[in-house]
Amino acid sequence: MNREYPSAALERAVGEFAKLPGIGRKTALRLVLHMLSKPDEEVSTFGRVFSTLKQDIKYCKVCHNISDTDTCAICANPKRDSSTLCVVENVQDVLAVESTMQFNGLYHVLGGVISPMDGVGPQDLQIASLVDRVAAGGINEVILALSPTMEGDTTNFFISRKLQQFGVKLSVIARGVAVGNNLEYADEVSLGRSIQDRTPLK
Repeated sequence: MNREYPSAALERAVGEFAKLPGIGRKTALRLVLHMLSKPDEEVSTFGRVFSTLKQDIKYCKVCHNISDTDTCAICANPKRDSSTLCVVENVQDVLAVESTMQFNGLYHVLGGVISPMDGVGPQDLQIASLVDRVAAGGINEVILALSPTMEGDTTNFFISRKLQQFGVKLSVIARGVAVGNNLEYADEVSLGRSIQDRTPLK
């Protein structure tokens, strides 16, 4: 049987690496060959880290950010402004906003955006828990920091309808982030200005 690589084990390893986003087969091969050049213990450690990743990772019971504990370090930090909540699509967006050092409030990670084309509805996201947090009181402003795409705008609108009964200030990040871009790919300066120059949601 003809194979692309001289070893079935090598081919399987390349195939697994190539499943990662942004990794083609050439890059996957380079990564696999790099791992083959490393000492056995280093390769074993690499494998153990990823084989236990799903078991070791927790999600914050408050904001749904990735954490080592039931409540993440941001939610547990008494120096953060608990009256301001920044709603983001995913964990990468938390990291992106934090890197700007322009926001000192708390977060709420939705786990995606409403996208009927992809079969993602409001019930598939952490919208109900967001409503519960706002309903509990103590939050004065909710910043909707979703990517400026059609799906992001649809999600903004849906959330605003759900939260309008609570009388909190609703704002969206300024469009210093180019329309159609994912938040995680925005540069820190543009994203930081977008947080600072946020506008009321109409």
